[in-house]
Amino acid sequence: MTAILRALTTPLLPGDYLRLLNPLWSSRELRGRVVAVQPETRDSATLVIKPGRRFRFDFVPGQYVGIGVRVDGRWRWRSYSLTCPPLSKDRTITVTVKAMPEGFLSGHLVSGLRPGTVVRLAAPQGDFVMTDPAPPSVLFLTAGSGITPVMSMLRTMARRDQIDGGDIVHVHSAPTAADVLFAGELERLAREHAGYRLIVRATRSQGRLDLARLDEVVPDWRQRQTWACGPAAMLRDAEALWARNGVADRLHREQFAAPRTAGSQLGGTVTFAASGRSVAADGATTLLEAGESAGVVMPFGCRIGICHTCMVDLVDGRARDLRSGVEYEAGNSVQTCVSAPSGDCVVDI
Repeated sequence: MTAILRALTTPLLPGDYLRLLNPLWSSRELRGRVVAVQPETRDSATLVIKPGRRFRFDFVPGQYVGIGVRVDGRWRWRSYSLTCPPLSKDRTITVTVKAMPEGFLSGHLVSGLRPGTVVRLAAPQGDFVMTDPAPPSVLFLTAGSGITPVMSMLRTMARRDQIDGGDIVHVHSAPTAADVLFAGELERLAREHAGYRLIVRATRSQGRLDLARLDEVVPDWRQRQTWACGPAAMLRDAEALWARNGVADRLHREQFAAPRTAGSQLGGTVTFAASGRSVAADGATTLLEAGESAGVVMPFGCRIGICHTCMVDLVDGRARDLRSGVEYEAGNSVQTCVSAPSGDCVVDI
């Protein structure tokens, strides 16, 4: 009742009136309500989210979704792979989050988020996807939380009855058996489907998988379409190996975090031309983070340099790509989520 009375005396947009009736109804943004937080391992959990209107349930297995959570009065965004099949009957989605030591938001999502919380959502996107129908011969190469997009693929293939008629080998690495996400479900898939073979490597006791010896584990890997997701080092090794063997076109890869080079100490003052606001930022602070700290409404999507939603024009000065160290001069467009000021600069937003 209080909200309705306040609406009668405060100018509102149409989307605001919709939210008075239901917090998930908004004409301006995608939202969702956390239905459940299900523990997976000691440091990971699956979030079950019921999206509101306009959410696209016909995503492709392997895509990710952006999630915004309000913490201490500030919206914090990260992107996570969807772990569910598309077009679920209960119209919910799931993402599985591993709490990272350096990740404030991931820790909050795993242990601090409560059912009933309303979150912001970004539409599903990403090119690390499984074809339909699936190839007859598949290799999944995953490590740690890199299994999450592949879980969506496996669940979708199982629902479409594409596992028994196929030939799927899944090599997964985790520190210990207790750290394997979806361990029970993976073991059940292996028991019930002759077309799925699971190989789990406990790296703490067995060491990291040496891809140079992949022939010993999967002798016919060169003939398989491969989806690889995990740490940057594993993906670099995979790229090099597939290229040396002339089968680079059969490798599909996904890397969750864009690697950053050491931040320059130069930094500078970032001026946002359209808003007229300026803020000082060091060489490790991205233009996106700088803009948000100054109260500028910045475009963004994945926040890790994959989707290019955050591109803006560099009007003056220089900006440095934190992944490669490449510096861009005025006249170029830059990805604000992975670029930092290299001296004073002006961006067109």
